[in-house]
Amino acid sequence: MLPVTVRTVGARNYTGGMANSRKIATVAAMGIGTTAMSAFAVLFGEGALARRAIGTTNERPPSPNGMYGDECVGELISCIVLGDSAAVGYGMTSADATPPGMVGLGLAHVLDCPVQITSFALVGAQTSDLDAQIDLGLDLDIKPDIALIVVGTNDVTHRVLPNESARRLEAAVRRLGDAGCEVVVATCPDLGTIAPLPQPLRSIARVWSRRLAAKQAVAALAGGGRAVSLGGLLGPIFASRADVMFGEDNFHPSETGYAHMVSVVIPSLAAAIRDKRTDATYATAASEPPRTESPRIMLPVAEAATQAAQHAGTELVQTGRWATLRRRRRTYDTVS
Repeated sequence: MLPVTVRTVGARNYTGGMANSRKIATVAAMGIGTTAMSAFAVLFGEGALARRAIGTTNERPPSPNGMYGDECVGELISCIVLGDSAAVGYGMTSADATPPGMVGLGLAHVLDCPVQITSFALVGAQTSDLDAQIDLGLDLDIKPDIALIVVGTNDVTHRVLPNESARRLEAAVRRLGDAGCEVVVATCPDLGTIAPLPQPLRSIARVWSRRLAAKQAVAALAGGGRAVSLGGLLGPIFASRADVMFGEDNFHPSETGYAHMVSVVIPSLAAAIRDKRTDATYATAASEPPRTESPRIMLPVAEAATQAAQHAGTELVQTGRWATLRRRRRTYDTVS
């Protein structure tokens, strides 16, 4: 915002100082308002150019819905996937290349059991669209054991206030939890490295998306779920290997990029299922191989959420007024 200089005249040179002060304040406010309107006009124009550069399509990947793994081994896990284009797998041409398909394959392998995947995610969805998706998920013949939510990018691009997005997300997580469904929320990625976004729109997108991610983490915990930070998903590895990590539109991930995202959330999904089974006495400690836990950090919830927003693959699990951080992301030195 450009500075607005207001000069006042000494009291001895005029009368009616209060009235003149009001006039000065009015002029200053008009100046600030004009500057703000100009800034919004610039951002609106840049947003239109970015949307034109990114492009849109009505094409959708093949449905990933179905059974993954060996139906004859282990107890069936029903998993629903909710959210936006990142949850859909926008740009993919095969079901197994989409995040829901990768989640089905990954969970079936990690848990050694059949996994039923049902995706209700929609391209362009915002947090306000989760309720309709949950309606469909809870109406399934096989009630969902766990839900993966990937949402937030469209809230940023549509300038939805982070507090409003977080309020809706907490309600969605709580609703699923009340229905007996575990929830893992993959928070909004850092949008500040999206190439088609010009400056200053890119810087604003970075600040807004990180702020939303932190509030999403707090909301997920408050609703009784888990949160996994995707804060670095579009970070150094996407910036340095954009040709590999991004799709053709340079906005949505490529198959490799989606695989990177899924590799971050699979451990948290598996941990949530294991905990649910243990709580329900489906398995005993003797029947499961010992697991090596990653390092944990205990912090107040708000502080933990802020830290998680800066690091990809950080899982948050709430314990009272505190949250446990687990660094679940692997370090990738090279991308083949």
